[in-house]
Amino acid sequence: MSHTNPPSRRQILKTSAAALGVLTAPAFVRAQSGPKIRVGYWPIAAGLPFYAAVELGYFKEAGVNVEVIRLAGAQQIMEGMLADRMDGCANGTGSGNIAVGELAAPGSFKIFCANPSNVKNVLDVVIVPINSTVKTIADLKGKKIGSGPGIQNVTLAKTILERGGATGATVTELPIGQHVAALAAGQLDGCYTLEPTGTIGRLNGTTRTVETGVIAKYVLGDPMAPWFGGSAALTSAFIKKHPDDAKKYIAAYAKGVNYVRSKNVEARQFLKGYTAIEGPLTAEVPLAAYTMFNEFTTADIGHFQKFFDLFTERGVFASRLMVDSMMYRA
Repeated sequence: MSHTNPPSRRQILKTSAAALGVLTAPAFVRAQSGPKIRVGYWPIAAGLPFYAAVELGYFKEAGVNVEVIRLAGAQQIMEGMLADRMDGCANGTGSGNIAVGELAAPGSFKIFCANPSNVKNVLDVVIVPINSTVKTIADLKGKKIGSGPGIQNVTLAKTILERGGATGATVTELPIGQHVAALAAGQLDGCYTLEPTGTIGRLNGTTRTVETGVIAKYVLGDPMAPWFGGSAALTSAFIKKHPDDAKKYIAAYAKGVNYVRSKNVEARQFLKGYTAIEGPLTAEVPLAAYTMFNEFTTADIGHFQKFFDLFTERGVFASRLMVDSMMYRA
């Protein structure tokens, strides 16, 4: 992979509001006093605590006014936060994408919850067409592989393929909602994707899973290691301007996390409308775990840092970024 510097703040801000507007779904606004907290999310299963907190009225109960904004990828969410079009992001937003923004404008983001996944708490999977002869990552040598959009997804896809022995494979960016259809149509030979995509393809009989928890295995070196690939964050500007509202928002978000942890079955209903999976299919989706800012252990930070260091090694980050500096402190 060629060595590139992260985009400058000027380059990132060139993304037009109009372009983002095309991707924005109608927002759900809770009529509350105080500042509006504009929160972007990417339609994947990892955002479940946020979806639950919205639908169960936790933010409303906390007295915060949340606007929910759906975007096509984590890159757009980060750009929106950096350009002050959004104040925060839900779980599932790529931690690496947030880091790119942090390097472009140091001190801009504070992570208050991350969603670790591994071979047990599955988010990341490699899938192929149902009739493919591929049995291992190495069998994808020379194949055309899809990944989600953005620098995090592409970097991880290339790393997995290289470390899994799939030399000569090429990676093509594609919205995750199109992965199953692209495989079914024979446009791609495989995909590095995120849930619920793997479940959708399996249940409709068009794709099958080659391997799960691939980041923990091929990047962190341990299939059970926590990969903090997605995070929920607020902008430092919002926290500084509205510290009390930020605390209320994070406390309400934590209620959503606790709901998902304690009522796993009931929580799955909130995937409907926020992701591409609905009805009985929600019961099949594997869920990531969640770690709030005050729950991180030294080992957790170490695994998170190893993930960030991959981007430094790959030349995506111009300099090493320390995870601990981005963590929210109450």
